[in-house]
Amino acid sequence: MPGERLAVRGTSEVGRFPGAAPPTRVELTIHKDGEKKLEEGGCRRWFKKMCPCCCKRQSNTHDVTDKVEFVKPPAPTPTPEPAKLTVENGEAKEMEEMKLSVCSVDLLSSKTDQNRKEHHTELFQGDDMIIRRGQTFQIEMELNRPFSADNDKLHLDLKTGPLPLVSKGTHVIIPLVDHLEDDRWEAKIVEQNGNKIKLSVNSPASAVIGLYGLTVTTSTLKGVAANTYNSDKNIVMLFNPWCEEDAVFLDDEEERKEYVLNDIGRIYYGTEKQIGARTWNFGQFHEGVLEACMFILEKSDMPPSGRGDAVNVVRVLSAMINAQDDFGVLVGNWSGDYSDGVSPSAWSSSVEILRKYHSSNGTPVSYGQCWVFSGITTTVLRCLGIPARSVTNFQSAHDTDVSLTTDVYLDENMEPIDYLNSDSVWNFHVWNDCWMARQDLPPGHGGWQAVDSTPQETSQGTFRCGPASHNAIRSGQVYLKHDTPFVFAEVNSDKIFWQKNPDAGFTQIHCEKKAVGHYISTKAVGSDERADITHLYKYQEGSEEERIAVETASRFGSKPDTYSTALAEDVLVEVKMEGEGPRMGADAKLSIVVKNLSSQPRHTTLHSQVAVMYYTGVLKGTIRKEQIPVELLPNEEKTFDWVLPYQQYQNQLVDQAALMLTLSGRVSETQQVVANQTTFRLRTPDLNITPLGDAIVGKEMAAKITFTNPLPRMLKGVVFRVEGLGLQKGHEVIVGDVGGHSTVTLTEHFVPTQHGRRKLVACLDCKQLTQVHGVADIVVLEN
Repeated sequence: MPGERLAVRGTSEVGRFPGAAPPTRVELTIHKDGEKKLEEGGCRRWFKKMCPCCCKRQSNTHDVTDKVEFVKPPAPTPTPEPAKLTVENGEAKEMEEMKLSVCSVDLLSSKTDQNRKEHHTELFQGDDMIIRRGQTFQIEMELNRPFSADNDKLHLDLKTGPLPLVSKGTHVIIPLVDHLEDDRWEAKIVEQNGNKIKLSVNSPASAVIGLYGLTVTTSTLKGVAANTYNSDKNIVMLFNPWCEEDAVFLDDEEERKEYVLNDIGRIYYGTEKQIGARTWNFGQFHEGVLEACMFILEKSDMPPSGRGDAVNVVRVLSAMINAQDDFGVLVGNWSGDYSDGVSPSAWSSSVEILRKYHSSNGTPVSYGQCWVFSGITTTVLRCLGIPARSVTNFQSAHDTDVSLTTDVYLDENMEPIDYLNSDSVWNFHVWNDCWMARQDLPPGHGGWQAVDSTPQETSQGTFRCGPASHNAIRSGQVYLKHDTPFVFAEVNSDKIFWQKNPDAGFTQIHCEKKAVGHYISTKAVGSDERADITHLYKYQEGSEEERIAVETASRFGSKPDTYSTALAEDVLVEVKMEGEGPRMGADAKLSIVVKNLSSQPRHTTLHSQVAVMYYTGVLKGTIRKEQIPVELLPNEEKTFDWVLPYQQYQNQLVDQAALMLTLSGRVSETQQVVANQTTFRLRTPDLNITPLGDAIVGKEMAAKITFTNPLPRMLKGVVFRVEGLGLQKGHEVIVGDVGGHSTVTLTEHFVPTQHGRRKLVACLDCKQLTQVHGVADIVVLEN
């Protein structure tokens, strides 16, 4: 910021060091104090007055290194050669004058300080340094003398885990820079007042979360040995749903308040016709809960380097909340005998359970059932910064054989075969949703993910479940990780009745299509009302899209032939776009091509829906749905024009202006399922940059930058950013409002400083239009 540059420049104009007194005054004062020390005959007394802040640390038993390095012990006996002593002491004085050391560090970590407020962590109890990744934080430090950018060096070290390594991101070396850039570890001095400096420190949005220790290393450019200062306070790094670059970014402030900051919620239970609700104290900010969450991460044996990946963290926590195979938090018990513990229905809070687990050094707490597991999971995820909620599914299926159906086996007399009927349907089951991008999956599968900590079935050898994408569950794409088949069966499996044949095998005798997945419920945002989110998990029951999803899923299960297979697969669907694709501000036009490869006529209805998508693959919401009837003659190919008018998307887009078109249908004659998913973006115009005049080192030239607003509405608060290495320093040009279809012309004047092929880069920044930029190649000649 300009104000920051002015502040630094102002203090550096006086004295040898920023903010210090004139050189002569400093030298005279130091020299005079040194003479007094000789007269008193004690190096320690000299050093005490020379650097009182360092001497204060002598009583600090936590930092022996500082005492050995900085404090020179007094001579045991007077030296017989006073002249020689004067020379040696003068050299020591000069060396001490050059050394730069840290006296104290203030992490500005109290609940009322800037860091906790800006990072939305002021609700946590205590005065610990709790920050969120991908966002700058401030620290202040007092030095033994003023800092000089020309003569001194300073950097920070952050370390987490038992064996911190730079290559793993668990040992972070933070350099001091002049300008902070996004998505990297850097620090900048933003204030300097005498011996005190204030740093603004930046972290990337992919940083490892957890507990960090802080060390400050100072040295000079003259080769004097470096000094280190170890802070006695740690730094806790959390996920950041307020940061657009973080995988857990949630763009709705009301939803962030609900799914991250709300520490009290509602959990639903009962039956689909008698839905009950109980209040649950998540208590993620309560004293001791954050420490318990850090303890769980440590106990999980997950490598600290893996804690930067939200998918990995959620998957590990899903296993650690239950005690089944890793001595996790809670023991499950459905026996009805809870005499040696606490009945699951007696709990109403996560706090006591988590604190008890932590204080006992990891002894699992007894007992829990699904709603208790879910409540604890919500607490831990919200505490770590991952948006989360408890979700209840009524008539929830438990598929034990990955058939993607709920199977009931009967003998020849229509009596149940008990030893085969391992599948079951629970009256209700409670699990969790968490919000995150899924870069490990195809685009469109970010957003809400199902995660279940109740131990039901193992996943890769461990009792855990998820995270499974809602969009994958809804469309039957059960081949996408993690544990999507199990969650799909819970909410949308058919109940299939099988009768034993007299000879061998079983025959399907009945299919109940609406048996499971009813009234999927969670607490509404901002109120205690129940919100029905069934539509996020499945298409409308009985619709063709829902039937296609069920049959698609079953083909990847252990009984792929449960449903009639297609007699033929001879119809193809693809989406095409002309040239570079649709442009921002105009109607988006695509072509849907349907081909009949058979010698028989084919009929189908294509169900189409288009949704707005973040660049992370998270779908924001559906803009439009429609049905396209298709009739094909033998070997016929048809092309349908698909148009999305500008008026339908103008107020819906997010950064990158990406959209996803999904098509699905079933061929009437063959029962073939046809599907296609196409991602496209609305292209934005380029900035046109035209160099003016000769490009010669030391000679002024100019460049004209032209931009035309492609939208029929005004752009608010337009800012240009222009930079060219060897041409001119980066700077901003505030343009202001630009009317619909208006053209802006900006002329830049600059003096090239380096010869050779250079690039002048410019970009436009405003809320309504992103990804607008331009570049010009400029060959600069030597003067």
